[in-house]
Amino acid sequence: MNAATVDDLLARERRGDRTALVDATEREYDRHWLCTSAWKAGNFLRHSGVREDVTVGVVGEGPLALLAFFGTTLLEGTTRFDPPTDLAEADAFRALVAPTAEGDAYELPPGAQRVSYGDPPTEPGVHHFDAGLWSENPSFPPLSVDPGTDLVTDGERTLTHGEALEAARGVVADRELAADDRVVVRAPLSNPGTVIAGVLAPLLVEATIVLSTDGEDGARGDVAVSSDPAPEAERVDPDALEY
Repeated sequence: MNAATVDDLLARERRGDRTALVDATEREYDRHWLCTSAWKAGNFLRHSGVREDVTVGVVGEGPLALLAFFGTTLLEGTTRFDPPTDLAEADAFRALVAPTAEGDAYELPPGAQRVSYGDPPTEPGVHHFDAGLWSENPSFPPLSVDPGTDLVTDGERTLTHGEALEAARGVVADRELAADDRVVVRAPLSNPGTVIAGVLAPLLVEATIVLSTDGEDGARGDVAVSSDPAPEAERVDPDALEY
């Protein structure tokens, strides 16, 4: 698909019953769920002040962490996966989305919003991501995102939508990814190369994103995204990508 920005990968016409995502427990999520849940995530995070030119920290590697990334993307914000715990001086930092048990470990700048997922938070003022997704409108207004909009950062380098998708298309071409492939994410999402090869590249061709856990021995798909040897037949090293 000739997507100009990542929101194109979540457009209404991309909905369907093909599997888009498989979590670490082998639970499957179809493309209809992925698109509508991403829209809900964007609508919910808007209430936390997420918008263009702000950064959202996302902690974790599961489906809800990915939805937080997609929701931030739809709002033209920048995602930083697994940010450092001391964020007090990060002026552009607007929200932290983290498992409820881990959120307290992070020091946020004034005005930043804490958003928890998993168990309901007990602290006042902390938003519950899970509950928000259920209650939000499963639609999103039309977008016109510039390819030069920042998408993801690791704290040292920030990639735009255009840069990330160009690199993802390179992965698709080099590995000849197709819709029937399963791409297993075995590297941390805090590495932008993992987001490119493990999330954006499969979305481009409607392949399946497979989330993994540490210590898995058996193959779970066709292509692994990993810096280390993996049981899948093919492997993409996120550290070796050019972007």
